[in-house]
Amino acid sequence: MSRFDGQVAVITGGALGIGGATARKLASQGAKVMIADIDDTSAAANVEQIEKAGGIASASHVDVAQHEDIARMIDEAIDRYGRLDILVQNAFGVLAGESKIHGSAVSVEEKDWDYGIDVLLKALYLGPKYAIPHMRSGGGGNIINLASVHSFLQEPGMLVYEAAKAGVVGMTRQMATEFGPDGIRVNAIAPGHIVSEGLAKMWEENPDGLAFFTDQYPVRRTGTPDDIANGIAFLCSDEASFITGHTLAIDGGLTVQLQEKFGLRQALYARDNPDARLPG
Repeated sequence: MSRFDGQVAVITGGALGIGGATARKLASQGAKVMIADIDDTSAAANVEQIEKAGGIASASHVDVAQHEDIARMIDEAIDRYGRLDILVQNAFGVLAGESKIHGSAVSVEEKDWDYGIDVLLKALYLGPKYAIPHMRSGGGGNIINLASVHSFLQEPGMLVYEAAKAGVVGMTRQMATEFGPDGIRVNAIAPGHIVSEGLAKMWEENPDGLAFFTDQYPVRRTGTPDDIANGIAFLCSDEASFITGHTLAIDGGLTVQLQEKFGLRQALYARDNPDARLPG
């Protein structure tokens, strides 16, 4: 028997990157997977890849900035598969132009603060709002929230992102306390710098930048989507049945370092590369 036989998983942002790898990982271990994503083409391609490998998957068009989309997403999963066991909250919504949420408490526009918090934090409350009643009726479940090393490590100009990601950690702990008696475990993952499909293309054009990022990590490499998918699969499995309310840093040791040294290297790189994003 596979790890997740008979279970149903909904994965937001499940088309590419961390979400895409997680969808493939859970499906390969027996779960029926719904990929909820705003990118219909990539979602369909991931469904096809899962099905070719013998898994079961479907796609739903979801913008996590829209309350109605989140409610419909859960309804569609129940209508299609009859139950819900796993909710992985990975999507960032339409943050392709995320530079609008960059800035300090002085420079960020209020409307951009509201949008960033809606996508990065509020959406992670709305998913459980609609999912938990179904998990309760099924005897329990698992919720995984995607936090970040930016939940713990701060960077100038990242107020909205870091406030939201710190909030994800607190919300995860609170929900774990609230819903543990219902058999629902709630955990979070804090990824380091993960080279997804889009970032891989960017780093091909800037290998020196990738080398700088790699040097920040004690294991001397950046992460892959599969690194995070492996951690998510573990936390959703029976092997982690006594783990809840925890934020698992999968970051190659980034957050355990002496921060003065890390911060100095960040500052030197930012000075020489003012348009670059720092690790995480």
